[in-house]
Amino acid sequence: MASLSSSSSSSIFLALTLMLISCSSATSRLPSSRRSALIDLLPQRSGVGFRLTLHHVDSGKNLTKIQKIQRGMGRGFRRLHRLRAAVLAAEDDGANVEAPTHAGNGEFLMKLSAGTPPVTYSAIVDTGSDLIWTQCKPCTKCFDQPTPIFDPEKSSSFSKLGCSSDPCKALPQSNCNKDTCEYLYTYGDYSSTQGILAMETFTFEDEHSVSGLAFGCGEDNEGDGFAQGSGLVGLGRGPLSLVSQLKQNEFSYCLTSIEDSDSTSLLFIGSDASNTLNKSMGGEIQTTSLLRNPAQPSFYYLPLQGITVGSKRLDIEESTFTLSDDGTGGMIIDSGTTLTYLEDSAFRAVKKEFASRVRLPTDDSGATGLDLCFKLPENTKQIPVPKLIFHFRGADLELPGENYMIADPSTGVLCLAMGGSNGMSIFGNIQQQNLLVLHDLHKETVSFIPTECNKL
Repeated sequence: MASLSSSSSSSIFLALTLMLISCSSATSRLPSSRRSALIDLLPQRSGVGFRLTLHHVDSGKNLTKIQKIQRGMGRGFRRLHRLRAAVLAAEDDGANVEAPTHAGNGEFLMKLSAGTPPVTYSAIVDTGSDLIWTQCKPCTKCFDQPTPIFDPEKSSSFSKLGCSSDPCKALPQSNCNKDTCEYLYTYGDYSSTQGILAMETFTFEDEHSVSGLAFGCGEDNEGDGFAQGSGLVGLGRGPLSLVSQLKQNEFSYCLTSIEDSDSTSLLFIGSDASNTLNKSMGGEIQTTSLLRNPAQPSFYYLPLQGITVGSKRLDIEESTFTLSDDGTGGMIIDSGTTLTYLEDSAFRAVKKEFASRVRLPTDDSGATGLDLCFKLPENTKQIPVPKLIFHFRGADLELPGENYMIADPSTGVLCLAMGGSNGMSIFGNIQQQNLLVLHDLHKETVSFIPTECNKL
């Protein structure tokens, strides 16, 4: 793994040893009355604390470094369009109309069990959506999954939810069939899940069982966005997400380096999230506020105010990252998107500054698909790269070099792990690796703490 050392100048040093640096890389829109009604209905779950293991979707696949880059970028680009589609659908439908378009997909999987007796399956973890769902028998149209399809008739704790139930009212799109709540979740790439809304007992890490969680029992599931798992666990801000249903004020995650995608990352919920702070590296905590977008209340928006490259605060209008009244623009933090995407004018400014400060010839081969790459000299052990600081409201987050520069010795390139976006900006998971990212939903803040995630 690459080692980094800070210097007093405007550069940090990227050690080009061994493998160097690598990259692999639904939101319901609900009236506030519906959100509060569901949360009040759910039982209090005080003292709940989970430590959950996350696996990267490409772990164990024996991929080369460039393959990880290309696969992660492909997923991230599709996800970017899904997220933008969700916001644009809300804008087009007007301020008081629900928009049944969601993010979906992601980069990390977790194992959990559903039912009594419990049946284990893997699910995509998604901070950009809410609904918990898995494929269920009888499957009229289902994608191939690595584990057996859940059979609700074999679970003694399974119960269908009625049309008048608050979880059903919280759905962005539902139908009533003999007082059974039927749902439809449609994703930006035309993938979808359709079935019945039910309540079930879920077991996490084979030891933590929670009863009465609302979830989607999908009987008609289409598209290729979910092939890595058997369903999805939403961690968004909406009432149907896992965090909301557990009634926990805090959750955090710690993503290991993409360089070692076979290492497991971690998700902490409830009391385990705050307790993990004591196990971090003790680096300086950077805390900023979370913004709310009434058009898409499930997304976690960050108040980005500026960017520094090297010693220069870039000349970017602060309004570039402003969340507009119509719900467009702004920056979300998203664990399911690989690269960071910046609004095009801001990305051009970042790209130009890096190009002027990295003293290497540019590589125009396009082999990686990234926008800015440099040719690595042979037999080089260290390359100076400019500092990168994201200025959030109340927090100046300086990233380590491996969180924004990707070196690939096999192709001889060093690349900036960012891209441009027409509108919405996304703070991706490459930039979040080896940081403990703590969401405090009561204070509506997010904190970044330097942490060796593989040592927690």
